[in-house]
Amino acid sequence: MTMPEQNTDTTRALRKRGDDNSSVRLRAAPAAGTTPDPRFVDKLIERCAIEPEFFVREMLTWALTRHPAATTVPQLIGEVRSEGTQARSQALHTLSKIGDRRAWPAITRALLSDADDEVARSAWRAAEGLGSPGAEVRRRAVQSLAGIPGDEAAALLRAASAHADPVVRRCAAPALGARGVAAAVPTLIDMVVEETDDVDAADALSALAGRPATAETIATRLVELLAPGTAGPSARRRLAEALADIPGPAASRALADLSHDEDRTVALTAAYVLGLRDAR
Repeated sequence: MTMPEQNTDTTRALRKRGDDNSSVRLRAAPAAGTTPDPRFVDKLIERCAIEPEFFVREMLTWALTRHPAATTVPQLIGEVRSEGTQARSQALHTLSKIGDRRAWPAITRALLSDADDEVARSAWRAAEGLGSPGAEVRRRAVQSLAGIPGDEAAALLRAASAHADPVVRRCAAPALGARGVAAAVPTLIDMVVEETDDVDAADALSALAGRPATAETIATRLVELLAPGTAGPSARRRLAEALADIPGPAASRALADLSHDEDRTVALTAAYVLGLRDAR
C-alpha cells in the first residue's frame, strides 16, 4: 500500500537528523499525532532520542500518545534499555504519559538509580504516573530520588511526602529532613513513635533541629506525645532518644520528667540522654 503524500512528508521530516529548522520538526510532530499511522511510531521514537528542542520533544511524545498503546508501549519498553540517556529518559517520559501499566516491568531498580539524574527523575515520574502496583516499587522510586541533588528532585520528594500511601511518605520524609525541609517533621515524629525506620527519622529530626524555630516545633510535638496515657513504654524510650539532639529547655524538661518514668528502661534512657546533654 502506498503511503499518502502528507504522511510521506511527515516521515521525511522526522527522519531529518541534521535539519536545523526546528519549526519544520515542530510541524511534523503534530501531523504525526493528528493522523496516526503505525509506520510513524519507530520514527517518532528515534526522533525523541536525538531531538534537542524541548517543545519538539513534547510534541513527539504527544504524537506517540495518539497511537495505539499496543503499538507504542512494546517499542518504548525496548527503548528504556537504550545506551543513550536521552533515549531512556524520553521513553520513560512517554510511557508515563501513555499510562499503560503493562510498562511496569520496565521500571527497574537500575533505571530508578540511573547514573544520569534526568533518567532517574523520569523513571520516578513514570513510577508515579503509572500508579505503582506494589509498595516496594514505590519505595525504590522515592529512595532513588533521595540521592539526586537539586530543586526538581526536592519538589518531587515534597510531592511524595504528601502521597496517600504511608510507605511513600515515610520514604520521602528522611530525605526531605536531610535537605532542611521542615514540612517533614510530622511524618518523621510519627516514624519514631511507630518504630518505622525510627533511627533514620531521629537523625533527620536532629538535622532539622539546627534551626531554632524548627527545634521548638519538634520539641513541642515530642512533649505532647509524652503526655500521660499517650505513648507506651517502647514509644517513650524512642522519644527520649529522639530528644537527645533537640536543643532547648523544653526538651531538657521532658527528659528530666522521663528520668523518673515508671518504666525502668525509659527512665534509664532519659537519664543517660540528659547526662549527655549536660556534658556538652
